[in-house]
Amino acid sequence: MSTLKPLPIDVVSDVVCPWCYIGKRRIENALALTPDVPVEINWRPFFLNAWVPREGISRDEYLTAKFGSVEAYNGIAGRVVAAASEEGLTYRPELVKRQPNTIDCHRLIYWADAQGKSAEMKQRLMELYFRDGGDLTDVDVLVQAAADVGLDAGDVRKRLATDEDVDLISAQAKDASDKGISGVPTFVFAQKYAVSGAQPAEQLARAIRQVSAEVNAQAAE
Repeated sequence: MSTLKPLPIDVVSDVVCPWCYIGKRRIENALALTPDVPVEINWRPFFLNAWVPREGISRDEYLTAKFGSVEAYNGIAGRVVAAASEEGLTYRPELVKRQPNTIDCHRLIYWADAQGKSAEMKQRLMELYFRDGGDLTDVDVLVQAAADVGLDAGDVRKRLATDEDVDLISAQAKDASDKGISGVPTFVFAQKYAVSGAQPAEQLARAIRQVSAEVNAQAAE
């Protein structure tokens, strides 16, 4: 039984950010490298594209607005696809046809947390988007994703039809921005130290050990 104080790790990310998809796998691999260090993972919302309307836009329109053209994105996508593959993940950008606003996705992750399933919910949404080209603006897709991880489909459908927790999620995302987080994923250890970007698992594991040791040393004083 560990007598160490659990290390809180806030993972600030978005479900449509490919480096967040990769970063999620890397932090999980880092935890596997540090099984003796107790942690509390909190998945925090971030809006990579807050300007995208709630109903979403076509992927081509989005890529043109953000990168200048679809071709420009295709020119850089290969590196991300390869990085995902190295982590055992599949990213097939050619399948993505619609760019969503992700507030409803973040609501699902928040609701799933009440059942201890926030990580599974986030993973399911990311797989749908990056691997399957799923339309995350489609309520039926979101409800099925929730059901896939064990949430009540009827309950989720009813809640998605309301504005429940929209303000809360928006406030959490604004809080991250107010604290200077502009690139994701960002890993915040003990609410003190931030590591930005999808860093290698070994580097994240070192940070987990170092900050845990510091937190526990302070607790023992």
